[in-house]
Amino acid sequence: MRARFLGSCVALALLAGTAGASAQSTDSKPSQSIAALKVKAESGDAAAQWSLGWLYEVGRGVPQDYLQAAKWYRKLAEGGDSFAQFHIGHMYDQGHGVPQDYAQAAVWYRKAAEQGDADAQFALGDFYEEGHGVPQDYAQGANWFRKAAEQGSEQAQFQLAFLCETGRGVPQDNQQAAAWFRKAAEQGLAEAQYSLGLDYRDGKGVPQDYTQAAKWLQQAAVQGEPLAQWCLGLLYRVGQGVPQDYVEAYFWFDIAAARLPSYQGWEKIEKDITKDRDEIAAELNPADLSRVQERARKWFEEHPATPQ
Repeated sequence: MRARFLGSCVALALLAGTAGASAQSTDSKPSQSIAALKVKAESGDAAAQWSLGWLYEVGRGVPQDYLQAAKWYRKLAEGGDSFAQFHIGHMYDQGHGVPQDYAQAAVWYRKAAEQGDADAQFALGDFYEEGHGVPQDYAQGANWFRKAAEQGSEQAQFQLAFLCETGRGVPQDNQQAAAWFRKAAEQGLAEAQYSLGLDYRDGKGVPQDYTQAAKWLQQAAVQGEPLAQWCLGLLYRVGQGVPQDYVEAYFWFDIAAARLPSYQGWEKIEKDITKDRDEIAAELNPADLSRVQERARKWFEEHPATPQ
């Protein structure tokens, strides 16, 4: 989020500023800057307290130390700072520097959310959707997702779209779902681009439009969304929204088959994608098949898999 990014900029600026103030030569060490920040923080300087919390949390200029991060965030959070309230909530959520405690996380997320912090509103909505630290309540989840979504949170926009699509906590409404998917998709969220592409393919909440389906599936596919890659390959296979192209179909099938998450329940999808790929391979001449396999190999090199 932009606010969180600005907060980190404040921390770095203060670190740089204390370095300049604490040394008259180029021999200044980061430890002197941190020491100067601690003096300010101990005297009650809120910006210094925030900066120390963030620096310890991410390990910037100091060894990463969640205990120290929690200490400084808590001082600010108890004084009503919404940034710090979100961060201490997140630390309880993850068990960083404090025992994992969803109920405590929810308490701090709520304090920040009620002050309008979009990250906290999204987190609290997620807690209500999952029943973490609060009773599961889809209506409350939708309420907090909407507040964050209206502030521009793409993750909240996506989750609100999903609730509209499934009718959980809100009336089922495919048009509203597609509208929120679009907002998140236009911000670059791959899951939303994939979902909007499916809506256009199936005429769900929007007029059926294979060209638009291909456009959004392509955007999600190049970001590494495997189901979008598969669906895009299917469009190339039959020539819907794009020219029929078996080489392109094979390329996206091959990428998707290799990058599916290894979660329970995905085995059938993997088999289906592999079957589609192998059927297309039988339609290609050896030269085209070799070229597209080399292209896929280069794509894998340029887009290393991220840990699941």
